[in-house]
Amino acid sequence: MRTVRAYARVRIAMTPPPGDHRAALRVALGLAVPGVVLLLAGRPDLIIYAVFGAATGMYGRAEPRRVRFTHQTQAAAILIVGVAIGVALAARQASTWILVIVAVLFAVAGSVVTDRLGLKPEGPFFGVFALGAVATVPAHRVSPGMAIFICAATALLCILLGATDAYRGPRPVPRIGRPAGREVSLHATRYAVAIAAVGTGGLFLGIDHANWAMAAAAGPLAAADTTGRIRRGIHRLVGTFIGLGVAAMLLIPHPNEYVLAICVMVLLFPTELFMTHHHAVALGFFTPLIMLMTDLADPAEPLALLTDRGVDTVIGVAAAVTVALMLPGGTRTASSS
Repeated sequence: MRTVRAYARVRIAMTPPPGDHRAALRVALGLAVPGVVLLLAGRPDLIIYAVFGAATGMYGRAEPRRVRFTHQTQAAAILIVGVAIGVALAARQASTWILVIVAVLFAVAGSVVTDRLGLKPEGPFFGVFALGAVATVPAHRVSPGMAIFICAATALLCILLGATDAYRGPRPVPRIGRPAGREVSLHATRYAVAIAAVGTGGLFLGIDHANWAMAAAAGPLAAADTTGRIRRGIHRLVGTFIGLGVAAMLLIPHPNEYVLAICVMVLLFPTELFMTHHHAVALGFFTPLIMLMTDLADPAEPLALLTDRGVDTVIGVAAAVTVALMLPGGTRTASSS
């Protein structure tokens, strides 16, 4: 009987709603087009900037076309600003201390803005992640203007794809309302405390890739209540370590950089397909995507890279869960995606 129940749970987790395939295909296409252009130009190492532009397509997946256009445009602005700040930090070879301070400020501002705008996915995760990841890319890879252009052009393509594809799923649940002022402030405070804690702790512990720990701390805090934040933290741990196993199989053989770039494009489809259905499964695909695009932008020894990611995730999730328990509460909203 336990085996049957376990099989049923796995089957449910691995079976997203039929309507999600269309949204996932739209997001994947938003990355595939600029990705192929970069491959033809001989620059697969720059796909990291296109990935963050393609995150624009993840917003408003279950919203009417006009609302989706507005929200994706707003999300694109946040992502482009995050990439632009990250590029500026990389160009100036800013210290990790500066990165942590800027990331905290950006997370607070991003939390307030995304709550006020009612963006889905919730929270500033993608913007914070974009800022931190881009800030650690060696400045000599590409000019700041070109990096921002790649992100912005990809974001624009995703907005156009979203505008031409009407939502065909179940009727969206109407929004009950936006979070109250106190809830918005409390939500932003959670991000500030968690990201500042892991960033500062990472500096004192000498941990590489502090941006991963900060992103891992930001992810679970987007959930609507304390229980949801803890559950999402558990999902992030499980999904990340499954994804690290997949990434190891792809990175350790040291494949050609063009093969890695193609894998990045392919992995975005299942990432988006499962993102709202089962967070852990989505991260099983998103984690190797992150590892591959990071290795393309700044090659490193695979086992060291994978180990750093695992350690940073544990630290980030631990901080997020701790902050969720210290600062409980939820938002009184209903989402349409």
